[in-house]
Amino acid sequence: MTTKRKALLLIYATVVMVCAIGLFNSTVKHAEFTIKASIQASTQDEDYIGLLVFKQYVEQQSQGRVQVQLYPSGQFCGSVAECIGNLQKGVLEIFPSTAGGTGNFFSPAQVIDLPYVFTDDSQAECVLWGPLMDEMRRQVLQQGLNLRLLGVSNTGGWRNFATTDKAVHSPDDLKGLKIRTTEADIQQELVRQLGANPTPISWAELYTALATGVVEGSKNGIQDIIGAKLEEHLKYVILDGHSYMATLWWFSEPVWQGLPADIQQLVLQGFALQAQAANQYVKDQEANSYRLFEAAGGTIYRLSVEEKKAFVDASQKMRPWFAKRFGPQWLTLLDDAVAQCSPAM
Repeated sequence: MTTKRKALLLIYATVVMVCAIGLFNSTVKHAEFTIKASIQASTQDEDYIGLLVFKQYVEQQSQGRVQVQLYPSGQFCGSVAECIGNLQKGVLEIFPSTAGGTGNFFSPAQVIDLPYVFTDDSQAECVLWGPLMDEMRRQVLQQGLNLRLLGVSNTGGWRNFATTDKAVHSPDDLKGLKIRTTEADIQQELVRQLGANPTPISWAELYTALATGVVEGSKNGIQDIIGAKLEEHLKYVILDGHSYMATLWWFSEPVWQGLPADIQQLVLQGFALQAQAANQYVKDQEANSYRLFEAAGGTIYRLSVEEKKAFVDASQKMRPWFAKRFGPQWLTLLDDAVAQCSPAM
């Protein structure tokens, strides 16, 4: 086990232990400010792991002035629309949404879901903590959406294509297959351009849809597959890594404006630690999830350089599709950010 992983596991264990024995509660009985954070994921998810680190840091560093309350598994609000509405009204402080979910209220955010843009975790993290997201934060505030973008973290690794009965090694192998997607237009368009049939299905219904043949595959991160026991039906995963599973974290702007500057700074610092913890937890768990998939009888296929290029070439129309709907500005910002975050040749 690496020194970094040991340190992170120690952080996780410490946070859980402190929460369990109630030390947090003893420091926040008379808190001046309450920050409520809601997620739809469970307490086993990287989003929650990151929030535990955030809670510990903000409560301790504020010396009890701030209490952070965590609401996992949709306890506070049940849907993205409801949760975002609560942020905008100032009755909830923090909530994360994927690029697709964010597209429901700020469509250009889907630019970070364009396929085959990022080469690895380091590049993706560099881009998603740079000028591109600064501009997104600025425009959301300018539009008066009552939302402030805190930052971005990983929420499940990399999206890959996974199928039930047919191994996929090329775009031609996807042709005609019914592939589950989210409701996001950009997710459906990618599947369509690769020759498959996009089939929007809710996450809660996906297991049954795979079992009954309503869909013949999906595009998910391996941790989501294992977490939902989808390996019982999905038997092939191709490591095309078409997108980085980013989640955007939003803070209620009405509440933010009521916080003193020092507390605002603590929130930003705490979120940076949250993102680091969540990102590393994903990396640690991803390799193990692939092992579990193979142990369940699944097959993982690693593309050659030439095979990966075939997928990239087959999805080239995604850029003009995006530009036609949302303008070329975001493509330029994305390209500039990727170039700045690419290793020097």
